[in-house]
Amino acid sequence: MGLMLDTLLSPRRGPAVSPDPALFAAHERAAGAIARLDQALDHHPLLQAFLHRARLEAVRHQAAVDGHGIDPWQLAAVLEGLRLRMDHALRIVDRGDVFEAARTALTLHQWITEPDFDQEGEVQTADRHLAATLPGGLLGTAEGVRSWLQGGGTQPPIRAALIRHWRKCRLLRVPVPLTGPGALRADAPEGGHADWVVGFPAAVAAEAADYLELLRSLEHGWRTARGKVVSQRRTSRAGLAVDLLAATPLLSAATLACALGMSVKCATELLDRFVAPDVAVEVTHRSAPRLFGLKGMAPLGEAVRPPYRPEPGRGRGRRSIPPMEHGVPEPPLPPLAPIERRSFDYSDLAHCMAQLDQVLRQRRRSLDALACRAHSGAESVSTLGDSETADPSPVPAIDIGGEQRPAATVPETAGA
Repeated sequence: MGLMLDTLLSPRRGPAVSPDPALFAAHERAAGAIARLDQALDHHPLLQAFLHRARLEAVRHQAAVDGHGIDPWQLAAVLEGLRLRMDHALRIVDRGDVFEAARTALTLHQWITEPDFDQEGEVQTADRHLAATLPGGLLGTAEGVRSWLQGGGTQPPIRAALIRHWRKCRLLRVPVPLTGPGALRADAPEGGHADWVVGFPAAVAAEAADYLELLRSLEHGWRTARGKVVSQRRTSRAGLAVDLLAATPLLSAATLACALGMSVKCATELLDRFVAPDVAVEVTHRSAPRLFGLKGMAPLGEAVRPPYRPEPGRGRGRRSIPPMEHGVPEPPLPPLAPIERRSFDYSDLAHCMAQLDQVLRQRRRSLDALACRAHSGAESVSTLGDSETADPSPVPAIDIGGEQRPAATVPETAGA
């Protein structure tokens, strides 16, 4: 605390500051909140888990200030290389929005954790700008952030520079993402100097208080998990496994086996036993690699897409359409009237067919008579030929449509 007060009361001199009670009260609350957070995090066993959760929350608040609504658990899934859960009813454009939000969150997370070469150059420039601002301490930091934004600087570099600046000023001993997102909104520098030097420390104090509450919730989850495994035998390693789960955001069976000096199979069985009494949750839904965390990581499991597994009793092919629920029976359809048959007049055709049958019978009798006479000799045949030529048998006429036609002129298809 004495070191922090020495830093806040830096001997460097800058422009004279009017004794504004609101300004001094805001800086006092900010200094107290930062001091309490730094003291609580000193050599804390859950430091790594706290930094992981704090960075997720910082990215969520920063994205909200920039106008993007993101889910921190989707960011956690992307950081672990897990697939995001998607609703089948989402349109393609909605799926694109989800991936765009995850990409934006990943970019903001990269700024405050591991910036690339170009980003590192901008962060170092912003860090030198903060270090050159007078006076030092919280007031100088607020002045430096305001001048950076008014000079056309972007917000991601100054946020990452603030995390380093708190440690250089010896206000914090760990890289807590304390950036005051409530004050770093787009129109914040336009509010005037007096409002800014009061609003920025107030935003930092509120964020430090939220981080302290987050640390307490992690401690509560740790103690609760330890209480559920206290009934194990003395030689059991369940307590050490819970400690590792609490100190690590996500843990696999192989990592636990290496840390505790046991086989991977035994570590897997131990983690599976933790899932039943709600000590731990598996966020990967039994897909390789299986990752476990304490109960507080349960929302991450809801953001991760479960693996595709065949349904029991269902073969390959497209998923069958589920049958519709039968509620109120539908009214029956009206009876269909039979198709009316079209009537045709076949009277003329029947008359023609009767006359044709008569002609065929007469000609058959004539042919039979000719066949009988052929056996009596050539003379009889010649005589029969003369008689046929002299007196041919009359050919009856056929009445077709009121017109009398000889039977010989009737087409052959008429009988068909």
